[in-house]
Amino acid sequence: MFLKLYYVIMDQFPLRSSKPRSLLWRGFIKSCPVCGERRLFDRWVKMVERCPSCNLRFERVEGHWVGAVGMNTIFSFTLLFLGLAIFFFITYPDIPMGGWVFLFAGGYVFVPLLFYPSSKTLWTAIDILMRPLEDKDFDESVLQ
Repeated sequence: MFLKLYYVIMDQFPLRSSKPRSLLWRGFIKSCPVCGERRLFDRWVKMVERCPSCNLRFERVEGHWVGAVGMNTIFSFTLLFLGLAIFFFITYPDIPMGGWVFLFAGGYVFVPLLFYPSSKTLWTAIDILMRPLEDKDFDESVLQ
């Protein structure tokens, strides 16, 4: 039901239509989920307001980036948990607690920084899947 509705609404934007898997992949690799444009970041964490290619406004609603912070947190905790679980499984029963735990904790500091740009574009892709595109998402006359 959801996917049928999604495709009906996306057909209103024939040049911008795409499969959900493509939207999510583009978001994960720091591309525009709609058109695939890669030039979205001026600096590592400074994202442009609109896609230079398709003119999609990335902050579609007030508080949009809260979801990106949530995605970043979920990704970071999952990576930390999996890394520790694999490490404990491999070294059991003589688990070295010393420096290894601090190494994982140090890694946890850097993972959110490295994943932050991808979390923004990935969250935009998820938001498009939850709230399909409308004309106002591409209109420059909409007040910021």
